[in-house]
Amino acid sequence: MTSGRMTSAPKVLFICGSMNQTTQLHQVARAFPECDAHFTPYYGDRTVTVMRQLGLIEISIGGNKRRGWCIDYLNAHNLAIDLDGKRGDYDLVVGCTDMVVPKNVRKHRLVMVQEGILDPEGLVFRLVKRFRFLPRWFAGTATTGMSNLYDRYCVASEGYRRHFIKNGADPAKIVATGIPNFDDCRRFNANTFPHHGYALVCTSDTRETGKIDFRKRFIRRAVAIANGRKLVFKLHPNENLARCTREIHAVAPDALVFQDGSAEEMIANCDALITQWSSTVFVGMALGKEVHTNFDKDELAKLAPIQNGATSAKNIADVCREVLALPMAVRARMRAVESEARA
Repeated sequence: MTSGRMTSAPKVLFICGSMNQTTQLHQVARAFPECDAHFTPYYGDRTVTVMRQLGLIEISIGGNKRRGWCIDYLNAHNLAIDLDGKRGDYDLVVGCTDMVVPKNVRKHRLVMVQEGILDPEGLVFRLVKRFRFLPRWFAGTATTGMSNLYDRYCVASEGYRRHFIKNGADPAKIVATGIPNFDDCRRFNANTFPHHGYALVCTSDTRETGKIDFRKRFIRRAVAIANGRKLVFKLHPNENLARCTREIHAVAPDALVFQDGSAEEMIANCDALITQWSSTVFVGMALGKEVHTNFDKDELAKLAPIQNGATSAKNIADVCREVLALPMAVRARMRAVESEARA
């Protein structure tokens, strides 16, 4: 359907990614029951497909490993799958990032949903921002929101809304809805994790995503912060369990190491939270924990996700309904103006 008022269930494609992104979009779909929802793992264009087939992008959500995790999740929840959006007749597409926007969905109405914390804005970010011919993904998630290819971007907080606008996003397109996995952190207090009163370390998959990670230095720092408290490590799902466990036990032989389980529930039971670049720092802050992170904590306090009692999915679904009501002719003119501005 390309114009006029819709007379049947709107067809919506949800482009998923990591487990965090996938579960967030699933919640949005549940809050949007009148839509005919289909799901796909993250994908790009032919170049991205070839790179995935050659195993060159395993560090990203476009790689085979995370694609497989996503498909397993979708199948486990009996969700309709349309791999790479090949069906094509969608009234709306809801995505998890705009760093790569597949060409086969750019003609559709587009709503994006922020995943969590963004990468720091280093030298590569400044180069990408200045030289627009460079791919946005060179700078990681720091460039989130800079494509302007979407109709709306749903972000975690008013702080992040200001952040996106500062980086060049159209203010009319950025909506502070909250994000589903981080909007009701108090619920994690009710859990069955058996340990309490420890220092928890939530690691990041820094090495797996091609960045420098001084892991031994980080582990020694965690031991110092723990200052005699029990140490618990929660590894990122994308990390190598055997290697990480070996590195941890070489410095902290009594530490407990987990790769599975809920990091959020572990945070609820800890005394102190130690992170690198993880979004889990927002959970610790929301629960009033002693927090240690590589990010500036004052800046994080401004960006912290809205705690709205688990209503973010509903808020995002309402944004989707708003975008569905946007006439395609008007939207096409908006896109033409944006394309001319970028040329």
